[in-house]
Amino acid sequence: MSELDRIDLNILRALQANGRLTNAELASRVNVSPATCHRRTQRLFEEGYVAGVHAQIAPEPVGLGALVMVGVVLDRSTPDSFAAFEAAVTKMAFVLDCNLVAGDFDYLLKIRVRDIGDFNKLHGEQLIALPSVRQTRTFFVMKQVKENAPLPF
Repeated sequence: MSELDRIDLNILRALQANGRLTNAELASRVNVSPATCHRRTQRLFEEGYVAGVHAQIAPEPVGLGALVMVGVVLDRSTPDSFAAFEAAVTKMAFVLDCNLVAGDFDYLLKIRVRDIGDFNKLHGEQLIALPSVRQTRTFFVMKQVKENAPLPF
């Protein structure tokens, strides 16, 4: 990976704020020519500085208004049990994020569902049936104070 200069950082900041900018708009914001901007942007993508560009869909209009965080404790702390759990959870579309964490849980899951009843069904039929799950702790999000904040660079 190459060193990032001021222009590269400004390109990344602008794309992070609005991934729909045209090359001409982006070039204007970072004060370089469109050709220079295009070349630099392509390099930033190729070198992995930009993980992707996507639309952020509002969850309520598509029927997924309840946000739930679930702490999961496995019954064994072995590479095989971690691998089996991770393989199974990656196949679950309703799990938005799954992170191996230090502390009271082994994993922290971020889940979107319609409502409490929808979550109750998923919990009883799928979550507790995941490989090696010993315990879950559920937290219904009452209010999202800050979500998907831009990276502070």
